Amino acid sequence: MIKKRIIPCLDVKDGRVVKGINFKGLRDVGDPVEMAARYNAAGADELVFLDVSATDEGHDLMLDVIKRTAEVLFIPLAIGGGIRTADDIGRLLKAGADKVSINSAALARPELIREAADRFGSQCVCLSVDAGWDEEAQDWFCFTHGGKKKTDIRVLDWVTEGEKLGAGEILLTSMEGDGTKDGFDLPLLKAVEKAVTVPVIASGGAGSADDFVELFRETDVSAGLAASIFHNEETTVGEVKSLLSDAGIPVRLTAGGVPNEA
Repeated sequence: MIKKRIIPCLDVKDGRVVKGINFKGLRDVGDPVEMAARYNAAGADELVFLDVSATDEGHDLMLDVIKRTAEVLFIPLAIGGGIRTADDIGRLLKAGADKVSINSAALARPELIREAADRFGSQCVCLSVDAGWDEEAQDWFCFTHGGKKKTDIRVLDWVTEGEKLGAGEILLTSMEGDGTKDGFDLPLLKAVEKAVTVPVIASGGAGSADDFVELFRETDVSAGLAASIFHNEETTVGEVKSLLSDAGIPVRLTAGGVPNEA
């Protein structure tokens, strides 16, 4: 049985991990390499670094962060943010990323997905989707610019097209759930997982370890992603996995901080 994945997400700006609300009031919370090493030892299955740098200098620093992180990390590392071209993807993978997460650039030019998949393989291409509910249309639509700008592209149409173009995975963030800690958006996740055959990562709304149990009991998504509840130590990767295991949900367990397959 395929084990479910638990994935912490770190926002990285100008080479440092930052935290804020809606990318405002950002404050420094640590060194990304040190935090990555801690999550690696804690049993995380993957890590996502979201590059929120506003300058080219900041994006260049991200390459250095990836290189240094790759030296200490023994789990997959995904990078998102600021990616515009297939050459950008190539630079990130060369620096040590295992896969990339693309959002706005793919919406602007869907062929980027096919170009990336053809050059680097679908396993390296994760399509990131920020989904918001439209009450009038009674449907989910894609958002860009950190969830601030609504497009006229329907989420289910977009994930279906993204898979056809070569995306090997979907990172699905619920705009309604993001930051609320009210639990994952189960109706959205169920709709998307039925529309595609590639793995789906659930993001947005995690507030406790129990939310992960509900996520994997109610949906067939392959992974759950969270940020603040892990960074603030409201719960830990180990606590989440222990609860999942007790609930009969298959996960990669840890023993003394060392991953094993027990």
